[in-house]
Amino acid sequence: MTKFANVTVAVVATLLMAGTMSFAQTSGEAIYKSKCTNCHGATGMSDTAMAKALKVKPVTDPSVKNMGLAEMIQVTRNGMGKMQPYKGTLTDVQIKGSVEYFRTFLK
Repeated sequence: MTKFANVTVAVVATLLMAGTMSFAQTSGEAIYKSKCTNCHGATGMSDTAMAKALKVKPVTDPSVKNMGLAEMIQVTRNGMGKMQPYKGTLTDVQIKGSVEYFRTFLK
């Protein structure tokens, strides 16, 4: 019985750790880095070649800076201008997390 309990604890611990790793990989920061940095840059300054080619505004631009969280979520979900919509590609939780991470560059 003790061996069974030890195996059970080991399996449960492994599953919990796997779930935690999975969650960490889908954090807002990870989503932003994988989906957004090509156009918005690592710090939201739109300092990439793609950003320059598409004329993406940096996070410091008043038109971006003055957007609220809900508006940024809508833009990310539905797209805007040359920005592709992420509805159907990312979950609402992933979109919100990536927008919240992007907004950290405002400070």
